[in-house]
Amino acid sequence: MALAKIVVDGIVTKAPEKRFTQNNLPITSFTININQNDETLVRAFIMGNAAETVAETIGTGDRVLVEGRPQIEILKTEDSKEKRVVEINASLVEKIGTVTSVASATAAQSAPAAKPQPAAEPKPAAPTKEKEEIVQFADEEIVEDLIDEDEIPF
Repeated sequence: MALAKIVVDGIVTKAPEKRFTQNNLPITSFTININQNDETLVRAFIMGNAAETVAETIGTGDRVLVEGRPQIEILKTEDSKEKRVVEINASLVEKIGTVTSVASATAAQSAPAAKPQPAAEPKPAAPTKEKEEIVQFADEEIVEDLIDEDEIPF
């Protein structure tokens, strides 16, 4: 038995496709290009609750980080030749950016960093009830609960 783990980043070239097993377990699969200079495609799939999230949040042109177990699938082509396909049984898929096209991704990697332009000030959003409940601070002073240096056992 061999244990292996792979972590790759790349640009999604085929949008995620969500399917379900016979036991109603969601599986989402997508294809990423892990080498912008020489197109190298890798198929990734993820199962369970994470599959739902990936299907909703990841799209073509997004830059993603995929972590999981590598698998090699052997397919037979129409002319009876064997073709090896690299797949990743993902345990983690994280969106790390969006790229509009492969050409702009290549240009962004080879171009020197430009000075950041000041962004326009965003309009303040109306406060929602959820945000008000999440950001609440205690009125009590925490200072009373702090431990003195004499009380530390080491």
